Amino acid sequence: MFKKLLNLFIIQTLLLSTNVFAQFQDGGFDDEDFNVGGDIFQDFNEDIEASQVMEDERFFRYSRFFGINLGLGLTTFTDNRGLAYEDNHPTLSFSLMYFINFQNAFVIGMEYSKHTMIIDSYVVGSPTQIIGVVETNMLRPFFGYRFYIDTSDLGTAITYSNPYFVGRIEYWYQTNSFPERSNLSDKSDGGIGTGIGFGLEFPIELKKSYLNVEFLYHRVNFFDKYTKNYSQIPDELESETCGAGKDELCDSTEGYDDLRGDVLSIIINYHIAW
Repeated sequence: MFKKLLNLFIIQTLLLSTNVFAQFQDGGFDDEDFNVGGDIFQDFNEDIEASQVMEDERFFRYSRFFGINLGLGLTTFTDNRGLAYEDNHPTLSFSLMYFINFQNAFVIGMEYSKHTMIIDSYVVGSPTQIIGVVETNMLRPFFGYRFYIDTSDLGTAITYSNPYFVGRIEYWYQTNSFPERSNLSDKSDGGIGTGIGFGLEFPIELKKSYLNVEFLYHRVNFFDKYTKNYSQIPDELESETCGAGKDELCDSTEGYDDLRGDVLSIIINYHIAW
């Protein structure tokens, strides 16, 4: 029985070998079937390269490359700094932009705002005279990144508004002056800050001019953030410095234990592009 099975296996092997040899003779196999040096990712790579070329062509044809922003806006504060300051609007803004592609852009620029604080009582930093008006000038250069949302699959109104997210690194240079007290010198210093927010950009003329509205929330390490100079003087110090005719001033409750607070800003820019 075993010999019969062995003979049958040998006969089938010989027949299969004969068929394979015949296919070689008749050209039944192509050279590509035995080509082990080919790139199996070739078609995939070609598709990616073609897609990238098309995207680059669209960018060079339809996108902006550089831009200038000229802006006006509002800057205000939260917490104690918000209670202390009266904001002298508008905020002035100037920036330059560079577009990497349709969705990514870098921006560099500066903003300036002015604020006023009124101290109408004796405070720790000035126990013998009323400080009065404190004028604060804030100049902040910044570097930022914008990410424009892909709105191609959204409604026309959203697509027209060009929404984007923005993040910035800032340096807030602050100067406090005391116009009513000539004996007090100006105080200047700076602090690192960050800003995050979003914006909308409405085209006036495509690829040439836009109207931009940007909303930002800032965290800033102001140099006078934890100052006690503007806090109400203690009772014992008050009794020494307040005499006859000063009771009304000494009864004032104005004063701030510190100047903590974050920043909110809204800037409207006229954007010129090329």
